[in-house]
Amino acid sequence: MIVAVALLSALVLLALAALHLLWALGIWWPIPDEKALVRAIAGFKGIERMPSRQSSLAVALALAVSAAAAYLLGCGEGVPLPIAVAGGGCAAVFAARGVAGYTPAWARLTPEEPFRTNDRRYYSPLCLAIGCAFLLLLWSYLA
Repeated sequence: MIVAVALLSALVLLALAALHLLWALGIWWPIPDEKALVRAIAGFKGIERMPSRQSSLAVALALAVSAAAAYLLGCGEGVPLPIAVAGGGCAAVFAARGVAGYTPAWARLTPEEPFRTNDRRYYSPLCLAIGCAFLLLLWSYLA
């Protein structure tokens, strides 16, 4: 089961990294209109342009590193402690982002639709699931 959690987590994180890489390259997908896309994926008040290429690239890299950490924690032999620490950081970041999506403060920061609805339905639950997956992987690593 741990291997399945690691592989699924890594695949989801790699897919998200690929999306952010596309956006860093200026490819607006799955919505070809920049303003509509950014309102669907970011939702900050009054936002009309995608985040910078550097920001998107940084997120893509962070997601790819997270995917590697998930894979190694669940499938690796003799995983070094720094990988486990990175996994703990991933668990904390994803869990915090997932919880934040349900707070009034986050709703005030990101009121644009359809992001507001997508965040409650999809983005925040996905972040919570990824955070829980990392906790499970860490528990298995420590056991």
